Amino acid sequence: MNTYPSQSAAYFTTDDCDLAEFTALTQRATAATDAPQAAEIAENVPIYDVPSLSTVLTNDSQRRDLMAEWAHILRYGAGALVLRTAYTDTSAIDAASAIYNDIIATENAASGKKADHFAKAGANDRIWNSLQKLCLADPQVFARYFGNPAIEAVCEAWLGPNYQMTAQVNLVRPGGGAQQAHRDYHLGFQSEDLCARYPAHVHDLSPVLTLQGAIAHCDMPVVSGPTKLLPFSQTYRAGYAAYRREDFRAYFEAHCIQLPLKKGDALFFNPALFHAAGANTSPDIQRMANLVQVSSAMGRALEAIDRAAMSRALYPAIVSLQADGALTPDQVRAAVASAAEGYSFPTNLDLDPPIGGLAPETMAALFHRALAAGLPAEQFNAELDAMLTRQKA
Repeated sequence: MNTYPSQSAAYFTTDDCDLAEFTALTQRATAATDAPQAAEIAENVPIYDVPSLSTVLTNDSQRRDLMAEWAHILRYGAGALVLRTAYTDTSAIDAASAIYNDIIATENAASGKKADHFAKAGANDRIWNSLQKLCLADPQVFARYFGNPAIEAVCEAWLGPNYQMTAQVNLVRPGGGAQQAHRDYHLGFQSEDLCARYPAHVHDLSPVLTLQGAIAHCDMPVVSGPTKLLPFSQTYRAGYAAYRREDFRAYFEAHCIQLPLKKGDALFFNPALFHAAGANTSPDIQRMANLVQVSSAMGRALEAIDRAAMSRALYPAIVSLQADGALTPDQVRAAVASAAEGYSFPTNLDLDPPIGGLAPETMAALFHRALAAGLPAEQFNAELDAMLTRQKA
């Protein structure tokens, strides 16, 4: 008999979520046997001392065992782990911080404060695509910073080889407010209505496509607002719907934990874990973290398709067929779904920020908007060209 009935639903909506089930799943404890190679367990989260694991990380068999332990924690256990002293030499952290501060100053002078996914514009400083910007600014610093075997191992533990690294710097100044509890990319970035359209098995798939991490660029005592976490919350299958409800958010606030970090530590967690940045109530700590968002190599289509070219060709054809009454609205929707890009990512978030939600407009959404507005093909093509420029520039 299934102990948690709503966990077996074919689709998940906010109305179907059961706080009692969620509570039962999250009121567990991490035992020492769950993380035998951890140096300690703090607030149910295993803490790994990276310097003591140096020989493990260079031995193929021992490294594989460690990665298996990490994967089990991320999927079935607390959902988070800390790599303490991931950087034994923090000079690369300091060098990267100096570059990031220069980038923040330059970008703010050029375009002002940026919008963020879960914070008001101006509440913090954000560097989109800090990965590429650091590499182009100083490749040697990049090599020292990302040439980290422990971080490589935890990424491979969750995603397998050939993962795709991305990163975004977040600088939260004293007085910076806390975020609301949420889950992350992919489904965590979709609207409530769109999320509910994805079947339950896709809710299961989303977390194994990405890994979240935060590399501490300064000491982060709890007063500075390190990430709030709710251990085991990633095990609630309906969580991408549930985190949007006030009762689940209230439960999160009452039961979440925060772990202090030192400069050079790294926190990694399952993107389905309920989490939120904390409030920086310190008088003087500039809380800087590089938020790594690592993707599976397998989240790609089989063939390289020029969907922009297809959309340019298809738009006037659909306009003509609609005018003749030869296509129903359902047929139009299906045709557009087969041709136009229906997903917002990847994109250049400096130029293509979220609009009215957590994600930018998609090519398919532009297609439907143009049809509804009766735009001529020339104007549709111009708007499509502008979109492509924003995404890739």
